[in-house]
Amino acid sequence: MADQKDSPSLTDELPDKAAHELTQAAYDRLKAEYDELTTVKKIDIARKIEAARELGDLSENGDYHAAKEEQGKMAGRISHIFSILENHVIVDPSGSDEVRVGSVVEIRYEGDTDTEKFLVGSIEERSADLEVISPGSALGEALVGKKAGEPVTYETPTGAELTVELVGIE
Repeated sequence: MADQKDSPSLTDELPDKAAHELTQAAYDRLKAEYDELTTVKKIDIARKIEAARELGDLSENGDYHAAKEEQGKMAGRISHIFSILENHVIVDPSGSDEVRVGSVVEIRYEGDTDTEKFLVGSIEERSADLEVISPGSALGEALVGKKAGEPVTYETPTGAELTVELVGIE
C-alpha cells in the first residue's frame, strides 16, 4: 500500500482495490474534470462563500448555506474521481470481436423483435445517447468475452433467468 501522505498522488498504487477499467477518452474526460474541480471550481466556491459571509448573519444566510452545500457536493465528486483515477487501467475495446469494457453492444431479449444498444463499462464511460451496463452487473458479466451472434443467459438479482442474443459489437 502507498505511504500515507498529506496530499495523495494520482500515481499511488493501491493493490488491494480492483482497478477501474476506463477507455482513454473516459480517462481524459475525468482527468480534465478533476483538474478543473481542484483549481478553478475550488477558487470559485471559496469566493462565493466569502461573498456570502460578508452579508452578515450566517444562520439565516441562504447564499452561504447554498455555497457550503455546493462545496460539499464538489468535494464528494473530487473524492470520487480521485478514487477512480488513482487506480485505473486503460482499456481499448477496438479491434476485438469479443465484448470488453468500452464496447457498445446491441442485444435482443429472447422473444422480442426490437434490439437495444448499451455501452459496457463504468458509468463514467457514459455518453448522451447510450445507457451503460456495468461489467460487474449480472448482464455485464455474462456479456464480457462473448462474440456477436451468441446467446447469453444470465440470472437477474431477483433470481429470474433471462436470455439475450448478442446481435452486434461496436
